[in-house]
Amino acid sequence: MIGLAPARPLAPGSGDLRRLAAAIRLHAVRMVAPHGFGYLGQALSAAEQYAAVYGAALRPGTDRVVCSPAHYVIAAYAAAARTGLLDEATLATYGQDGSALEAIGTERSPVPDYACGSLGQGLSAAAGFALADRLRGHPEVRTFAFLSDGELEEGQVWEAAMFAGHYRLGRLTVLLDANNSQVDGPVDTITTIEPVAARWRAFGWDAVELDGHDVDAVAAALAGGTDGADGTDGADGAGTAADHARPRILVCRTSTRHGLACLPPDADGHFIKLPADLAAAAEAELSAELCQP
Repeated sequence: MIGLAPARPLAPGSGDLRRLAAAIRLHAVRMVAPHGFGYLGQALSAAEQYAAVYGAALRPGTDRVVCSPAHYVIAAYAAAARTGLLDEATLATYGQDGSALEAIGTERSPVPDYACGSLGQGLSAAAGFALADRLRGHPEVRTFAFLSDGELEEGQVWEAAMFAGHYRLGRLTVLLDANNSQVDGPVDTITTIEPVAARWRAFGWDAVELDGHDVDAVAAALAGGTDGADGTDGADGAGTAADHARPRILVCRTSTRHGLACLPPDADGHFIKLPADLAAAAEAELSAELCQP
């Protein structure tokens, strides 16, 4: 198991978060490139979400992170490396036999507190963390759970959502990557999950829909805490919480192609093929973006 280093805090300012999102994409390209294919699309769609959590909201050593769709762990590795929580040199071992940085995260993976190999289980763990912290007298602890929209086809997600709503777990925040992509094709051609926000509100959650590639909007929604059941603020971004607060979900509308113009039109967003020439073009594009003021 790789130990996590102390965090290297980012300087304040939205420009830093935008650069962090670009860096997450660049690291993901470098991790996938040696294999020629992999879970690059997940990092492209969720980069701003991970940038907002790891670059602005998360207090390492205090708060918890759950990565429910474990193949998204590539974004967590990249974010942790860029913010000083993980040695960047270890990213070169991603997906290799014997590496701690598995391509699909497990209980052995560094960075997130919990990663699920089987989709749909993460929210249950996150709700358990949030309730346990309340019962242990640690109301300052926040739990951030990353979910994917395809997971909403799993019944366990809704059981956990009902549980969290019932217990008013106001220190629990879900970031839902609504990229309309899963292994079988577009989510909306497999199962109707809309209206997403309305369904979560029906389970007692505060639901916010936003552009998932607007890192300022994601960071602001995370800093705003959750709304109480009476419409007042039940928790602020600094860590004070009231037991009556509702859990919050950020429905982040995204694309598995965002931030990488060089991808061909027919690229499979779920499992992108990345031959050497395309990898070189992607690295050049993202490196140039990072050099911009």
